[in-house]
Amino acid sequence: MSRRALVIVDIQLDFCEGGSLAVEGGNAIAERIAAHLRRSGDKYDVVVATRDWHPEDLDSHFSATPDYVDTWPPHCVQGTRGAQFHPAISTLIADEMIDLVVSKGETSAAYSGFEGAAGGVTLGALLAERRITDIEVCGIATSHCVRATAIDAYKSGLATVVITDLSVGVSEEQAAAALEELSALGVDLAVAPAAPIRR
Repeated sequence: MSRRALVIVDIQLDFCEGGSLAVEGGNAIAERIAAHLRRSGDKYDVVVATRDWHPEDLDSHFSATPDYVDTWPPHCVQGTRGAQFHPAISTLIADEMIDLVVSKGETSAAYSGFEGAAGGVTLGALLAERRITDIEVCGIATSHCVRATAIDAYKSGLATVVITDLSVGVSEEQAAAALEELSALGVDLAVAPAAPIRR
């Protein structure tokens, strides 16, 4: 029997408008994800929210002169406002509609949610414990952490879907390239409520 998880990637204030590494459309995506979960949450056996959770001195990832490929402006530093979830996601957590919060990036860049953990247990192990077979991924940014999370999910043997209209890229061009790569790999692309457009 299949069991499905939703993984909501990095809907944090630093990645939304007004944040230190803002992605245009981040606020709107946060609200759309919240609406989707309230409308369709009963289809998921587990709902996970990932977050960047960086130390202040993560010199391998942060730079005053970032190249926006390997180095970035400081963002999502532990304990800061920018590391907080968008209020739409925080409300879901308060309403117990999100089961797990997975933190990543405490020692390195960590784009994929599968590099993160909750309570010392990796995302992959948490999903395996819950017998998850299918995973839907959405969030910020399509071109970076959503892409990396979906690739790792697929490579771990999970039937993987990216919900394209609940994700936003750094740019339209980068998002399109990431989705093309994911589709070629074998990841399904879908629109909410996650009905696949390709199988």
